[in-house]
Amino acid sequence: MPTPHPPRPVPPPVGGDFGESDEWLAARLRDGPESEAARAAALLTARHWQPAHDYAAICLAASGQISAMVTAAAQHRVLDRLAQGEPATALRPRLLVAVRDTVRQWSADDAVNGVLPQLLKPAGGRGMRAAKSLIPENRALAARAFASLPGPARCLLWHTEVEGEPIAVPAALLGMDTDTASATYEQAREQFRDGCLHAHRQLAPSQDCRFHNRLLDVPIRRGGDLLPDVRKHLAECRHCRHAAEQLAHFERELGPLIAEAVLGWGARRYLDSRPGRANRGTQTGAAARHRGGRPGLLARLPVPVRLPGRPRSARSLLRGAGAASVGVLAIVLVVNVWSYDGGGADPAASTSAVDGGATASATSRPKPPGTAGLPAAADATRLRNVAAGLCLDVRGEPKAGAGARLAACSEAWSQQWTLEDDGLLRSVADPGLCLDSQADAGVVILGTCADEGTGRSDAVRYDRTAQGALLPRWQNQLALAATSGAPDADIVVKVHDGSTAQRWRIEKAPAADGSLSIDGTDAAPGARPVELTGG
Repeated sequence: MPTPHPPRPVPPPVGGDFGESDEWLAARLRDGPESEAARAAALLTARHWQPAHDYAAICLAASGQISAMVTAAAQHRVLDRLAQGEPATALRPRLLVAVRDTVRQWSADDAVNGVLPQLLKPAGGRGMRAAKSLIPENRALAARAFASLPGPARCLLWHTEVEGEPIAVPAALLGMDTDTASATYEQAREQFRDGCLHAHRQLAPSQDCRFHNRLLDVPIRRGGDLLPDVRKHLAECRHCRHAAEQLAHFERELGPLIAEAVLGWGARRYLDSRPGRANRGTQTGAAARHRGGRPGLLARLPVPVRLPGRPRSARSLLRGAGAASVGVLAIVLVVNVWSYDGGGADPAASTSAVDGGATASATSRPKPPGTAGLPAAADATRLRNVAAGLCLDVRGEPKAGAGARLAACSEAWSQQWTLEDDGLLRSVADPGLCLDSQADAGVVILGTCADEGTGRSDAVRYDRTAQGALLPRWQNQLALAATSGAPDADIVVKVHDGSTAQRWRIEKAPAADGSLSIDGTDAAPGARPVELTGG
């Protein structure tokens, strides 16, 4: 069932003169008198309401009163966090994610969906409830890179690339002049690309993948062809194919890549609903400037191509041949130029994998990036408590504020972590979240990985001792431990005593079913695979 397109709102005035920046208004929420706080809340709500309401309609596959209810609930959650001290930069994508998460949480509550049956639509809340991850597997690098950017960089990239707004709009939201915003925007693009390359290295399943990091980046950046040995490696490595496809977006348009990496579910429909994009071509002015008019690597490929030696259905073959005007399938770089759109159809039906043309079932999906290979510092791993024999897990859905606990070790993404070179203990289930040892009086919870100038960066960073203890950098006399050795025990910080209860064994993370992938499937676990037709 198609998701309805919401009505296009009136675009903001060119120049984006909102008066006060988002951060200035957030400061009034925190420290201003009651009248100023109420005014700030009203202005922030009015400023970001319509896009959030549009996205709520997409996530629900329905419009009307329930969309307004979801939008209001999400706005309330985000404003509460601002009042508690979270920075207000890049507020739009944060609010949209809150809308998506609200729909998913409400649909998982039987009492709520009992009175709001609109949550049970297969293309809406029901499908979101069934998915283990709402972010496609082959957007993991971009998701991590975008989450690690400073707030102003995320704001500028989101509003210019995703919303299609002139630079003056995010400049006003940030309280910048347009010249400063333009310079910061150019830097943000490079930071984002560098972040994708860094994530590719960190999550690389083998040393061979790390070796090919620059060999991928330089030809794609210059618009040239890849070396034969690089193409051969891509034929064998999903991780690097995904990286090449994400990097190629920097030579075309970043809007789809960013939206899919941040929102995942319904990202393409949200892009289509943006009034700022209505009269634009397929290239942003910035992207054209970066390439000097030269066609990028993806633009030179006639169709999503496949590798030799893998089966391909007749329907897939006809679809590919029809899309190629010359009728020839070039066997070069495997990149997928189709986009995941979780809100477009019943998520219980999977699509055929463009990667190789083989139809993939929910039980044969590849594991998320980083779960292969040895459990080196930046690989996706499980952390098993030596004394209890149980693994570090998240209580409930991975989100900011969710508690950490012990649980029986499994394939769940909520049990997969990366301990990075800079000490960040990052959740694979949501790469924007890290384990925070300081936010809740000694109880360990998930918090944002980005420092944003809060001075709390050491709260999400840890040093691992030779014995396996994890010491928070803000106080190295403490260590991560469980309140008991029983399942569901809370994770806290205690005085470091060297006991086995404070030691964690790093293990290779097993494959997890149910991931979403642009070149894989977006099916609910156990669904019957069907093949997507049409270009």
